[in-house]
Amino acid sequence: MPWNPDRYHQFQAQRAAPFDDLAALVKVREGLTVIDLGCGTGELTRKLADRLPGSDTLGIDTSPEMLQRAEVHVRPGLRFEKAAIETVSGTWDLVFSHAAIHWVGDHPALIPRLYGLVRPGGQLAVQLPSNHGHATHRLITQIAGEEPFRTALGGWVRRSNVLSIEEYANLLYECGAEDITVFEKVYPHVLENADAMADWTSGTALVPYFERLSDDMQQAFMAEYRKRLRQLWPGSPVFYGFRRTLFAATRPV
Repeated sequence: MPWNPDRYHQFQAQRAAPFDDLAALVKVREGLTVIDLGCGTGELTRKLADRLPGSDTLGIDTSPEMLQRAEVHVRPGLRFEKAAIETVSGTWDLVFSHAAIHWVGDHPALIPRLYGLVRPGGQLAVQLPSNHGHATHRLITQIAGEEPFRTALGGWVRRSNVLSIEEYANLLYECGAEDITVFEKVYPHVLENADAMADWTSGTALVPYFERLSDDMQQAFMAEYRKRLRQLWPGSPVFYGFRRTLFAATRPV
């Protein structure tokens, strides 16, 4: 997907808050081998590596635009590569992912595969948005199902891959994991107005739709989307409660 780093970073501070919660679940040890699945522009991968003394950290992403930005963070013990989460191999002391695996399908198969990348005594730590039930996301699929967008998209709409916290906990248990922690948290963001909500989703949830639409259709989609968001949130500021799922688990020695 054609990611726009500048658009994504428009809400960088808000997106970083759940990273800190996830990093707090990581068991810090000396000399860990670490992979960050979906590293984006690398700032948070660097922050993770800096928290882990003597670590050898690899950040992967499929976006050339994001990885180009990440290059400024390369240092001994920290590097970045173009790779897909679905094709990662090898084993690691820490398999870490912040706001990325919701783009990957079939989580009942994905979670055991990611757990299989963890070395004995190592840890899997994941954060992913679970905000697909929010009106900002429901409106996207609603508009995509209406003309002229339905025809332009060939009937395509994106369905969420995210499972319930109970399902993630059960998958980790079935893998034989220990020290399982799974929870959902609502992050309280206060934005300027409904247009700011549209700007937020245009850098994430709307990306695969825009990939499939012409420039004119993108503009028409955004105009309709902004109109409906303003109808729901006519005032200023607006409260944007954003749900995220976090989980961590250890592989027994």
